[in-house]
Order: sequence, then structure tokens, then C-alpha cells
Amino acid sequence: MRVAIAGGGLAGLACAKYLVDAGHTPIVLESRDVLGGLVAAWKDEDGDWYETGLHAFFGAYPNMLQLFKELGIEDRLQWKQHTLIFNQPEKPGTLSRFDVPDIPSPINVIVSILRNNDMLTWNQKIRFAIGLLPAIVRGQKYVEDMDRYSLLEWLRLQGVDEKVNTDIFIAASKALTFINPDEVSATIPLTALNRFLQERYGSKIAFLDGSPTERLCQPIVDHIIERGGQVKLNVPLKQIVLNPDGTVKHFLLRGLNGAPDEILTADLYVSAMPVDVMKVLMPQPWAEMEFFKKLDGLEGVPVINLHLWFDRKLTDVDHLLFSRSDLLSVYADMSNTCREYANPDKSMLELVLAPAKDWIDRSEEDIIAATMKELEKLFPQHFAAENPAKLLKSKVVKTPRSVYTASPGRQACRPTQATPIANFFLAGSYTLQRYLGSMEGAVLSGKLAAQEISKVQPAIADASAPDLQLAAS
Repeated sequence: MRVAIAGGGLAGLACAKYLVDAGHTPIVLESRDVLGGLVAAWKDEDGDWYETGLHAFFGAYPNMLQLFKELGIEDRLQWKQHTLIFNQPEKPGTLSRFDVPDIPSPINVIVSILRNNDMLTWNQKIRFAIGLLPAIVRGQKYVEDMDRYSLLEWLRLQGVDEKVNTDIFIAASKALTFINPDEVSATIPLTALNRFLQERYGSKIAFLDGSPTERLCQPIVDHIIERGGQVKLNVPLKQIVLNPDGTVKHFLLRGLNGAPDEILTADLYVSAMPVDVMKVLMPQPWAEMEFFKKLDGLEGVPVINLHLWFDRKLTDVDHLLFSRSDLLSVYADMSNTCREYANPDKSMLELVLAPAKDWIDRSEEDIIAATMKELEKLFPQHFAAENPAKLLKSKVVKTPRSVYTASPGRQACRPTQATPIANFFLAGSYTLQRYLGSMEGAVLSGKLAAQEISKVQPAIADASAPDLQLAAS
């Protein structure tokens, strides 16, 4: 079957990859001149890469890791020491580590918490552990039911010390969802925590060895094209045109630079666009259907990603760091963590500003100035000295609508990949799957959409095509 897929992010590319594996002919349509969506990257005038976000891969990303294996590019993941590293604002320049020993889970994570005496007292650790027991013992159903609470509300209900929230969960919430614990659904961090506790290497982190556009997206594109699929850039979707019965008649594609609009017909159609774009392009007859009305409860969260190049090495840490800053979420010195960005003499910090709602409309100059003030706290030895480190150049990437805002009650708004429209499907990390809005969620959603599509007229598919298998989840 010919399947038209609007959106060339990870969800759309994963959907196309698994469709072509099952014997179908996907046609991916990307509105921009670069693939990847929320993992897109560009080169500047000096040939340096800058990205939409700071992308860390976790051991608890089974479908993403399976995709790497199927593409034969597992060696592109640079795995770091199994640890989580937090800054200590009260001790500028000091790091606190949760080193995870190589023993079975969940004992390994528990030991890492017990060994850390920088951030939590023994009394706080015990209360923390007791408070988390319901989420661990009662399983995923309990975790999903907690969507009615914010994380902060849930922690208070469990009697978990406020300092645990201040020291750990503010940093974790901003890293996972770009919002604070008083805004995020308890379901999201509890789901992540469950994965970390259930899998021996669940919390282990890897970085890609280069830009996501070249090192991850391009191999998927090559795989699709080699097997008869198509991937097209600069092809924005203008309208989803319907038949009288409400099914999709065709996609109307906007012509660029004076070119006429084009019609693309297929057997089936997929939206792998962000939820905010899907709502804008929603055909009016669908907007009255309860299934699609739910999307009104989903909205992308603003995110700002910064790249700062300095004239010297600021750190030799080869890992992701939780800043514990009011302004910043996580950061990494990419000259240490990424092979293609390596530089033994100079640092390139990539940082995530979150929450970003009060900054998304501010000027780049204001954003950089505020970030530099935070860096003076993180690296006092380099900015408080007589010869401070110099900022050579910077890039600010604003995403006004990124992954869906994971506030309480959003789980009920997340749609399935199959829709009431017989020939129309959804993919995207906002759709219903057990992972939050993330790279893993995007890949899994694309795989789930491909599975649903392969249920339609199965006799058309090549009988020898492999079944789509979900990684353990």
C-alpha cells in the first residue's frame, strides 16, 4: 500500500521505516529543508553543528535502541559512565554524583542513592524511599492513575521531604518535561523512575557521536529509499481534503516559490506532525468528533536550546549534568561528550533553558546574558578570575511549541494511533504510548502507527515481510 506521511521527524521516519519493512510504500513529506523535527540540526557559517535540543539517549529507551540495532548503527551511541550528576548551587563549582554500580536492578539505583551524602540526609533518603514504594509496588496502572496530581502534590501526599523536591525532582522534571514539579503530571516522572528501577542500565546515558540529522535521521532515510519508499523535503501540507464520507481523499501540498499546489493521493494517510500543527490543519468535519476534540487539551511546551563556544576548556566532564539552576535545566560540554564536536582546547556548552515560557519572546541577547550569569555560578573558577573565559560565539534555537505540555490530566487527551477515520492514522510522541514526549516516545508511536496500518488489507502486504515487533516495554 502507498502511505503518505506528513512530517519528517522521528515519528514519521520511524513509521516509514517499519512500513517499508512490512512491504508497504511510504512517502514522507517534510515541510522544512531539514529532517528530524525536534531533533533537527544545522551547520553554521563555520561548519559547526547546532541542534534543536540537547539529546541524551537512555538505556530505558528499548525501541530507540532496537532501531539503532536494526539500522546497524549501534556504534554511533557513545555510552557514558552509569551515573547521574547534579550541580550544587550552595557550593559553586561542586558536583554531586549518583554512581550506579553494575549490579541487578533495582538494587543498583538504591545503592547509588544510599551512597550519595551530598544532597540528602539519611532521614530524607528513608522518607524518599517509603514515599516511592506505592509507585514501585503497585505498578504502571497506579502510576497512570496519578495523572490527576501534579508531581509536587503527589510527593506531599506521600510525605516526601520538600528538600527532595528541591534537590532532585525540580531538576528531573525540567529535564524530562521542561516544566516544574508543581506543573507536571506525577505520571511522567514516576513512569521514568519505574523504568530506571526495573532495568539494570535504564538510567545509563549515551550521546550520539555527531548531529542527529546526519547520524540518526539519514540512516533511516537511506533504509527507506533503498526499499522503495520516498522522503521529500520542502513539501508542506496545505490541506487534508476529504471524501463525502469523511475519509481522506488526498493531501493538498503547498507549492513553494511560485510553484502551483500539488495533489498527493495514497491508499492511507498519516499525520506525524506536532499536535499543534495537526490542530491547525484539522478538517472541520473531524473537529466535531470526540476523538479529535481531545486534542484541544494538548499543547506544545516552549523550549530554548543554547550553544555557547568558549576560548578555553571550562570542564573535562564527559556527561550530562543537571544544573539545578532556576533558569537552566540540563547541559553538557559537547566538546567532551560528542566525537564529532570534540575539541581538546575549547568548550562548546549546549544548554536547555527551562521553563522557557517567560523567555521564548525575549531577545537572544537577553537570553545569552542571563545564561552567562548562571554560568558564572556553575564555573566560578573561569568567570570570577582576573582573566575570565571569553564567549566566542553563540546560537539560540527557540521552539515555541515542542513536546506536549505534560500537565495533570493530559493522559486522557492523548489519542491512539488508529483514528475513527478508516484511512487516516496518527504518529507523534503526544499520541498514546507509555513513554512521555521524547525520542523514545516518537519512535514507539511511529512503530505503533505502522502496526495499525499493517492491519488494514493485510493481503496486500508482502507475505514474506517481517512482522513489526515492539521492544520490551
